[in-house]
Amino acid sequence: MNQYQATLIDEQATIALGSQLADIIKNELKHGVVVYLSGDLGAGKTTLTRGFVQGMGHCGHVKSPTYTLVEPYELPPWQVYHFDLYRLADPEELEYMGIRDYFNENSCSFIEWPSRGEGMIPTPDFLINLSYSGEQREVEIVPKSSLGDQLVAMLQG
Repeated sequence: MNQYQATLIDEQATIALGSQLADIIKNELKHGVVVYLSGDLGAGKTTLTRGFVQGMGHCGHVKSPTYTLVEPYELPPWQVYHFDLYRLADPEELEYMGIRDYFNENSCSFIEWPSRGEGMIPTPDFLINLSYSGEQREVEIVPKSSLGDQLVAMLQG
């Protein structure tokens, strides 16, 4: 499997990558995805997700779901869900919130701290790893499904 790597020079570049992912999913793949996000605090996980949500058509504020576990965005025909599982005490809690209802062919789920939901969340289509490189960020997108492979191939041009 190929992977995509890039340097994101600033916040705008991170938002632009999220928007590019949205464009590929909306106009090329035409199928929902599950994305695992990893990176240290402040590495750009929410910023990249904001670019994606706005790229899917949301015009309002995009906030981190740190205290709510999930922020939903209804963007017909799509549903975008941004999960932050950091504060999850037990993966079983996800069952009580109806976690299975969040995943379908028209939903795009971006999940921060996916290891906290192990056993309750689906396998990702791709992983996005963000890391610091001085004032810039390095991004690595690793496909984990055929859909993820297609997305990476389109990013690579």
